[in-house]
Order: sequence, then structure tokens, then C-alpha cells
Amino acid sequence: MESSRGDVLRGQFDLTWALFEYHLERLVPDDMLWEPAALCWTVRRQPDGRWLPDWADTEPEPVPVPTIGWLSWHIGWWWDATVEHAQGRLPRDRRDVTWPGDARGAVAWLRELRGKWLGVLDGLTDADLDSPAPFPRQDDPEYTVADMAAWVNSELMKNVAEIGQLRLLRAATTR
Repeated sequence: MESSRGDVLRGQFDLTWALFEYHLERLVPDDMLWEPAALCWTVRRQPDGRWLPDWADTEPEPVPVPTIGWLSWHIGWWWDATVEHAQGRLPRDRRDVTWPGDARGAVAWLRELRGKWLGVLDGLTDADLDSPAPFPRQDDPEYTVADMAAWVNSELMKNVAEIGQLRLLRAATTR
């Protein structure tokens, strides 16, 4: 990416990813499905062996507390969809995006998505940044690829903070 806007977006992403690595490197298997409250969303192993997330098409009230496993699935789902849209491909349906089943697999999946996203980011020109974004607001002609990249940074930072807080809370309460 050769532009000052592109450099800012890449710098924000790199900072967020560095914070994420801090937590990814410290995750232990029991962190993934730890439920910090009675009302939780998690990922569940299905009879066919796939791991699928709890989900509601309308956000419930109160909103369930997600597990780290659920959050890692959520990142994988929206990030995979973003990469696919950015590369001109139709993403998989949410119901077809499964969780890898354990901490090691989830971390590997997220690191793989990071690599794919960097391929997208590093290939963007100023003209690309100003073009209409294919996702997540493809019906908004004012929403640009630069907006989409900023959204990835924001959404990832939010999810990283949630994972970090859950990891720290579990570590502090299970000693």
C-alpha cells in the first residue's frame, strides 16, 4: 500500500495484531470454552463433529457473554467474509463457517487470515482505497475500501480487547 492513508491503516492494523499476539501466545486450551457467566454464547461440537457457534438472527437482550472460542469463530467468520469480498469472491454462508475445535487450530486459522488480509492491504492503491467497498456495507456508495479497512481495524481491536479481558479474567479467577 503506497499512500499515507494506507500507511495509517496498515500501522493501525499492525498495532492491533501485536496486541492480539500478546494474548494468542498465552492462550491455553481451557481458555477457549470457559464460560464467565450463566448467559454465554460459545461454540458447540455437533453430532457430525463440526463446531458451530451459538447464534440468534436478532441480537438478544441481554446480550450473552461470548466465550473466547465464540469470539475466535466470530473473527474468523467476518474476516474470511471480508477477504473474500475484497478479492471479488462470494463468501461462505455464516452457517458453513465452523470453528476449528481447539485453541491451536483457532490460533492457526486467525494467523492464516491475517496473512490473507495483509495480501489484500498491501495490494491497495490510492485509487483502490477510494473505490466503493464490497463489504460490509456494499449498498452504501459512500462506503469505500478505506472505510472497510478501517472497519477491520476497529472490529479486530474490539474483539482482541474482549478476548484479552476474558483471558485475564479467567486467569485471575481460576488460581
